[in-house]
Amino acid sequence: MATRRDLRWLPWAVAALLLALLAWVGSGPWRTIDGIRQAVKTEDARALARHVDFPALRTSLKPQVQDRIVRAAGAEAQSGPFAAFGLTVATGLAGGLVDAMVTPAGLGALMEGRKVWNRVGGIPPPTRSDTGAQPDPIPDPRLRFESLSRMSATVTLDDRSELVLVLTRNGTRWRLSEIRLPAPDAPPTAAPGGRN
Repeated sequence: MATRRDLRWLPWAVAALLLALLAWVGSGPWRTIDGIRQAVKTEDARALARHVDFPALRTSLKPQVQDRIVRAAGAEAQSGPFAAFGLTVATGLAGGLVDAMVTPAGLGALMEGRKVWNRVGGIPPPTRSDTGAQPDPIPDPRLRFESLSRMSATVTLDDRSELVLVLTRNGTRWRLSEIRLPAPDAPPTAAPGGRN
């Protein structure tokens, strides 16, 4: 039977185990970002699906895409009854497209289409060991904890706009749950006197 003296190590073992678990959970966003990078580079839809919360991602993208369509159409497109109907149909189609594409099968189809396009162009398929020549899908993200279960990764795009990827934690697992698209460009302002 163990004596009190023999069990002195138990609190230290429990503390070390808790510290290791905390470090594992805390490093989750970096591991998730790296997993997404590798899956995109190797065109592995199944691996990518492990890092994505599809229902949450669709919910975040659909209103943003629909808003882009409305902004692109402008106020004139919403003024007449037929124009407003067309805009309603277009935003509905955009929402349906987001629903279809942001699924494991949709990602698989996108990546398979990319593979076919590469085959037609004579580009060899990527391998895990040959991903260095390809551009980084998430270049230099600036990571920031928003809470203990939410982290954002901000990526500056070529046009200097910013794309924000939001990762959320469920238990010990981190997944991509939201994408905040760059802010749409402001419409050009009219010059005084009605001339642009």
